[in-house]
Amino acid sequence: MIQSLRNGDWGRRVKSWFPDREFFMRSEGQVRFITISSRVQMAMAGAVLAALLAWGGSMGAMAWSSYSDAANRASLIDREAKVASSEERVAAYRKDIGQVRDDLERRQSFLEDMVASLPADVKSSGKVSDSTGEAAKTVSKVSMAVPEAKGLAQMEARQLALVERLTHFADWRANRAAAALKKLGLDPKRVLNKVEHEAMGGPLERPSTDANGGMDPRFERLGLSLARMNALEQGLAGVPQVVPAHFTRISSTFGFRRDPFTGGGAMHKGLDFVAPKGTPILAAAQGTVTFVGQIRGYGNVVEISHGNGLSTRYAHMSAFHSHVGEKVSAGEVIGAIGSTGRSTGPHLHFEVRINGRAVNPRPFLEQAPDVLKEVHSVPQRISQ
Repeated sequence: MIQSLRNGDWGRRVKSWFPDREFFMRSEGQVRFITISSRVQMAMAGAVLAALLAWGGSMGAMAWSSYSDAANRASLIDREAKVASSEERVAAYRKDIGQVRDDLERRQSFLEDMVASLPADVKSSGKVSDSTGEAAKTVSKVSMAVPEAKGLAQMEARQLALVERLTHFADWRANRAAAALKKLGLDPKRVLNKVEHEAMGGPLERPSTDANGGMDPRFERLGLSLARMNALEQGLAGVPQVVPAHFTRISSTFGFRRDPFTGGGAMHKGLDFVAPKGTPILAAAQGTVTFVGQIRGYGNVVEISHGNGLSTRYAHMSAFHSHVGEKVSAGEVIGAIGSTGRSTGPHLHFEVRINGRAVNPRPFLEQAPDVLKEVHSVPQRISQ
């Protein structure tokens, strides 16, 4: 009952919006009256409302269609980008198999140069990027489009797999070297920075992996990873790691001590190894001899630069067995123990310097052998 009354009220309210309307028109001296009933007005209003709703619906449909088309285009572009390399290779194979062969030979030469620069104990495992899907798609498409080029496509796929394995190895080994440098209190970033700013030069020879001089980013990534690995391992090889003499005891450590001549306090910036006169003195790490001669207080001295700001000093020598500019290996004889300079008896005064500042040699000599052993503990080989 209440609902029916409400419906009746609603109908009367709507009808009140459209009361009967009467218009008059004058034509040739005559007056005509035109009456438009509420029913006709409501019908006309309904028609207009329906037209507006239809127009709004069509505009919404057009907007959705435009959005859908844009989304589809974006998806298509994304799909095209993912298969662009394989599509391009198919076109290249179809156009000129000989040219593709030349490209693959260039890639092979690049890989051989990279592999030749690796240490002997190399093993590759895992992946940095994953071109497996792309390579399989390329082989499939090439096989269907240019059957005679199937073998070349398979060779290219193997090359990409090798590049990714070698890149993973280089990154893994570089990270191990960086961790070892940190254990020894050295900053890997400084090591890399030193390498980048050392004196170097030569003609500019840009590597390429295709006839147009372009470089596949995966190959470039491999080259950069190997360069980083070599720089960090070179820095690690220059860390003092060999005790520089066969000694009977250490008479003085690094730090504050009582001076043997004045009896007062003084700073001692090295380690004193006591041994008989003439005992061989050994290079603590590989490097280049930068000084052979006398320094006040030190007597006869040999200094070796190990790169990356690291150097070692050997003092109070009785004899020299090295010369400036000589490349020496870790453990190589460079002189003999003596008592020249400010010395109370035969011994070797040994210093380690970083960027010219003397630091305690003991952590290097005690930790470096174990750290290096850990770094090189896993026997490795190159595998394809």
